[in-house]
Amino acid sequence: MTLIVRSESPGHERSTVWLEGRLDAATYVEFDEAMRDVTPLVDSGGTLVIDLSALEYISSAGLRSLALLRKQMRDRDGRTLLLNPQPQVRKVFDIVKAVPLAEVFANVAELDAYLDHMQRQISSPDR
Repeated sequence: MTLIVRSESPGHERSTVWLEGRLDAATYVEFDEAMRDVTPLVDSGGTLVIDLSALEYISSAGLRSLALLRKQMRDRDGRTLLLNPQPQVRKVFDIVKAVPLAEVFANVAELDAYLDHMQRQISSPDR
C-alpha cells in the first residue's frame, strides 16, 4: 500500500496534513519530501497538525520521520500535534514512547480545546 499526503495551510500560524495508508520504510521518503514543502508555510511558533485518521500502519521508519518533523518544528519554536490516530497507531506510540501523549488528540474538538487553552495562556498570562 502507498502513502497519500494531503495538506492545507489556511494561515501561517497553523497547517494541517492528512496521512492515508502506511508510513513505513517504503513511504517515509515521500512523507519527508512532502513535509519539506509544508513546514516552511508555518510561521515560527506555529502549529503543524498531523491527522492520522486514515493512517493504517506506522513502522520505525515512520516514527523516525515524525520525530525529525517534531524536532524541526521545536527548533522554530513551533509544535507538532497528532490527531485522530487509529488504535493500532496509537498503540505503537504508547509502546515506544516516541510521541508524548499530551501531543496526541482523539478528535478535532479535543485539539481545538487544547489550542484555545494555549492561546488564552499567551494572550492573558496572568490567568
